[in-house]
Amino acid sequence: MKLWLVRHGQTEANVAGLYSGHSETALTGQGIIQASQVGQLLQAVPFDRALCSALGRAQHTAHLLLEGRNLDIEINPLLNEMHFGDWEMRHHRDLQREDAETYQAWCQDWQNTVPTNGEGFQRFSQRVQSLAEHLRAMEQENILIVSHQGVLSLLIATLMGMPPPSLWHFMIEQGSWSMVELQHNFVTLRTLNNRAAAVWSPGEVL
Repeated sequence: MKLWLVRHGQTEANVAGLYSGHSETALTGQGIIQASQVGQLLQAVPFDRALCSALGRAQHTAHLLLEGRNLDIEINPLLNEMHFGDWEMRHHRDLQREDAETYQAWCQDWQNTVPTNGEGFQRFSQRVQSLAEHLRAMEQENILIVSHQGVLSLLIATLMGMPPPSLWHFMIEQGSWSMVELQHNFVTLRTLNNRAAAVWSPGEVL
């Protein structure tokens, strides 16, 4: 099984430097271009399934990427980004004033401090673990996954049996594609943040 991982294109919140977990934020013009370009790079890959976060920026990216293909996009909330609660669509400068104590505690211990009315990393990690188990149970050969920075980084670390904080080793860039291969419970990160066209042949990706 091959998991083809794509982060949504650039958003308005990305440009403004805002926390955007579950909040809706539109793709910028650059984000739209990125999504279409990744679709061209992956044009040769015969996807069997396409899974996508329930958030609009990911769905917009998936539709642009798959334009011209006869493939349904399956919405899975397990692919949603971490929920930042009251910090959604706020800049870190705002939080240093408005929720200073909790924000400072989170900066010092992000694994155990929960954003005010948010999800928290421990619960988020459990959700991504459930996602990994769900994916392992699939039987298709080529699965496209369109999601978010936090989810995809943590998914790679989880599939490779690494502790959750290892997600920071796998920063997922917009406008690129990554691929993880699963064979008999052995996981290989075949490529990360690739911006070249995938050349497909049975049993091999170049």
